[in-house]
Amino acid sequence: MSHYLRSLRPVQLRLISAIAGHGKLRLAADVCGMTTPAASRMLADMEENIGSALFERTPKGMRATPEGTVLVTHARKLVHDIDRMSQDFSAHLGGMGGSVRVGAVTGGALAAMIPAILDLKSVAPGIDVSLDVSSSSQLMWGLERGDYDFTLSRVGPHDYSRDFDIQPARDEEVLLMVRRGHPMAEAGRVSLADLSDQLWTMQDRGAPIRHALEIAFHEEGTDLPDNLIKTASVVAIMALLRESDVIAVVTQEVADLLLSPPYCADLVLLDTIRPIPIEPYHILCPRDRLMSAAARRLLGLVEKRLGKGQSDPIFITNSVNAIDQDVN
Repeated sequence: MSHYLRSLRPVQLRLISAIAGHGKLRLAADVCGMTTPAASRMLADMEENIGSALFERTPKGMRATPEGTVLVTHARKLVHDIDRMSQDFSAHLGGMGGSVRVGAVTGGALAAMIPAILDLKSVAPGIDVSLDVSSSSQLMWGLERGDYDFTLSRVGPHDYSRDFDIQPARDEEVLLMVRRGHPMAEAGRVSLADLSDQLWTMQDRGAPIRHALEIAFHEEGTDLPDNLIKTASVVAIMALLRESDVIAVVTQEVADLLLSPPYCADLVLLDTIRPIPIEPYHILCPRDRLMSAAARRLLGLVEKRLGKGQSDPIFITNSVNAIDQDVN
């Protein structure tokens, strides 16, 4: 009997659950997609092999016996799990379920990744999405370890073309931000030499935005400021701008976040004589791993946000304002 119970088929478990739920063999048979005689034979076969009656017939319908109650309790759980498995698998194949883990530099997160995630969640709330906002070096390490389905990050000097599909995403420029009461806030067009004796906050050495600034100072024949606070946190930058006359090094996306509603911070951008370009970030997808349907769906939305492709027209656009305390 024990061996027989362990070998019960899903259709048998579904019939037991349906009889207990509806109380009539005919209704249970309909639910299970079989004829009433077939359902009757299946029930009789189970009762014969188990050696006990599972249901008793009463004027009010079929009622589970004590032995049947034990079977019904577990059958309901197993049928529920089987149904959930089918639903989850269908959702996974259709890009409506499963999980996605992605990473992005701050500019990429604000410009494309966060809006695309909100687009995805608006029509597929069951998808589990994880987003890391970090430096390009950290994101590249994670991508190599298999932590991410794809990233928006900078490639750097290494040749990753054999390991990743790489699409150019967006160029960026360094912008200089100060609070409205800063001595240089109304200075008009300024050179970096005009600002070299001010207090600065910028990323540490090795960060692309810091490298871009180093090149810009070098091209102007001016040394990098000595009076600086090194941080990559947007939250820390906001606090420094509020509390001091610091010059903050930011990207366009961060500036838009702080200067636009609902934040509308009392900050201004300095008008530099020369633009300060940063190495562009890219969409990077591992070549050696299959991407789930949900990840492919999110990737299509990111590409649409960046003007790189077209995505499913049923997705609607959402606006986003977010603060992430990580680096470019």
